[in-house]
Amino acid sequence: MSKENEHPMENLPPPGFYPGGVQQPAYPQQPGYPTQPGYPPQPGYPPQGGYAQPAAYPTQPGYPAPGGYPQTGFAQPGYAGGAVPPPAYGAGSPGSAMPSQYGAYNNDDVGGGMGAYAFSDKTIRLGFIRKVYSILMCQLAITTAFIGMFKWNTAVNNLVKANPGMWWIAMIMMFITLFALTCCGDLSRKSPHNIILLFLFTVAESFLVAMFTIHFQTDTVLLAAGLCTVVCFGLTIFAFQTKIDFTVMGGALFIAVLILMLFGLVAIFFPGKTITLVYASGGAFIFSLYLIYDTQMMLGGNHKYSISPEDYVFAVLSLYMDIINIFINILTILGATRD
Repeated sequence: MSKENEHPMENLPPPGFYPGGVQQPAYPQQPGYPTQPGYPPQPGYPPQGGYAQPAAYPTQPGYPAPGGYPQTGFAQPGYAGGAVPPPAYGAGSPGSAMPSQYGAYNNDDVGGGMGAYAFSDKTIRLGFIRKVYSILMCQLAITTAFIGMFKWNTAVNNLVKANPGMWWIAMIMMFITLFALTCCGDLSRKSPHNIILLFLFTVAESFLVAMFTIHFQTDTVLLAAGLCTVVCFGLTIFAFQTKIDFTVMGGALFIAVLILMLFGLVAIFFPGKTITLVYASGGAFIFSLYLIYDTQMMLGGNHKYSISPEDYVFAVLSLYMDIINIFINILTILGATRD
């Protein structure tokens, strides 16, 4: 075997050899499939601070209260960048859980922190008391004028004595207006109807009281008026100052009035000076308690029961009737002791 055949691999042509003597360059090294960059990089969804809102929500002043004060509320920035402003709390109240913005509400508003328009229940009650006593003074002035006219005007005195039917007319008008003011809540609260009814009641009651005073001497009437003034003034001061709550005595006083009425019916069949004094003394005492009771009902405050400021006509009516009954009973006592 020749040497060429001993190592056949050594006699192989080099790469790229082509028969014919021309050496071909070798195939270039293929890099394989070109490296794919993959899908082109997407910028992705634009960074959102939440769900994308078209043009964001405009700043809202909060839900406006219908017919009330404008609502400031929390401003809505449309969640831009995911930042939501923290709620603002009332100044001067760190750690308070009550925001100062919810519709112009402020913790300072409680108890009268509303600036020039601040008012409290005490202010309303004081105005109510002034109104009641102003109307009451007008009523007492009308009654005093009727008494004076009947006592010192001879023509009027003779006219009344000659026409007893006027007493019945005044009595009927008094009961009708009294029923309307005490049993019809709409009439007693609706102006000017309540004032008109109260005026008619005052005129009728003044006429009846003046006719009652005709049967007594002038000095006795004046003394009774003076004593009534002192007693009523003292009882009013007592009602203002005392810590005793008389407003819980309404039921007991009502029962006492019923007993007094029954006693008065019995006294008709047993007339006499003694029974008249007992009846008048009991009436003066009961209506004195009623004056304290009605005064405290008007005052309100720490008392258990009170009258609403809307019922000022009812409050005036109650005080006026108390004073008139005290005056009549004092006059009856003085007349019985002088006979």
